[in-house]
Amino acid sequence: MSSPSSSTNDTTSNFITIFDNGTYSTVLLNIKAEDFSSDSKTTSPSKPLIIATPSCSEGGEFPVLLMLHGYILYNHFYSQLIKHIASHGFVVIAPQLYTIAGADSSDEIKDTAAIIDWASKSLKNVLPSNVRPNLDKLALSGHSRGGKVAFALALKKVTTSPLKISALIGIDPVDGMGKKNQTPPPVLTHLPQSFKLDGMPVLVIGSGFGAIKKNPLFPPCAPEGVNHENFYNESQNPAWYFLVKDYGHLDMLDDCTKGVRGVSTYCLCKNGQSREPMRKFVGGVIVAFLNAYLKADESMLVSIRDGEETIPVKFDKVDVRL
Repeated sequence: MSSPSSSTNDTTSNFITIFDNGTYSTVLLNIKAEDFSSDSKTTSPSKPLIIATPSCSEGGEFPVLLMLHGYILYNHFYSQLIKHIASHGFVVIAPQLYTIAGADSSDEIKDTAAIIDWASKSLKNVLPSNVRPNLDKLALSGHSRGGKVAFALALKKVTTSPLKISALIGIDPVDGMGKKNQTPPPVLTHLPQSFKLDGMPVLVIGSGFGAIKKNPLFPPCAPEGVNHENFYNESQNPAWYFLVKDYGHLDMLDDCTKGVRGVSTYCLCKNGQSREPMRKFVGGVIVAFLNAYLKADESMLVSIRDGEETIPVKFDKVDVRL
């Protein structure tokens, strides 16, 4: 890969920089089906996409991360997070899987597979001309219900991914309203290390406030029995688990989320004092995990685990099984 652009902040290889924007300048691309004519050589995606990509004059080849949004959220609510990740040398695809959805997430699993298929054929054609996606290094991630969908596709429920998934990330993943009220298709089995992922590395990030009700009118956003703890317990090795203290289920979103749904992200779930520390941690630990398993550099991830440097948040729990 070519050297990163010097047009952004000058950072060092010290792992602490992963919690801030990296050395690549980035751009957000909005990709919609109507952008493509019938005679276009590039096929249109089945769902609207936001793509955060390095935009450096030197160009380069970059691993790809697909990030799935949470329940009834918009993909653009994650703009700051995906730009953070992209600035460290990744292409991040964030689809809008739906605007209204019922309990069953089967269509979302199929749509995610279709987006991966589209990426295998057409992603290179919509990126800056000097940016090349490396789909041999494809990671899949999701937040909340999107985390469930990511795990479901990796576990080959409903359908299979057209490309090999090299790493799997759950950002406060949720599989329904409770242990006896999972949404279809159920992902959790409630059996330790039952997920058959053939050695696929897993990262699970949990929020300390996720299982706490904000008010009596609404259930907790990440209920006990179907949340991050269960996803980690059922993952096989290698698996990494970071439970963040004093932050909530939606605290990795953009600082400003507009509209009725945007306002509701501050009303439905118990939140921390501000979103920035949680968002910086989530972005940084994802970068460290992807560096470890897609770029063969585990130094940053190990440093986070061992508490060797200051990070933006405090942990309730850290656990690693290798």
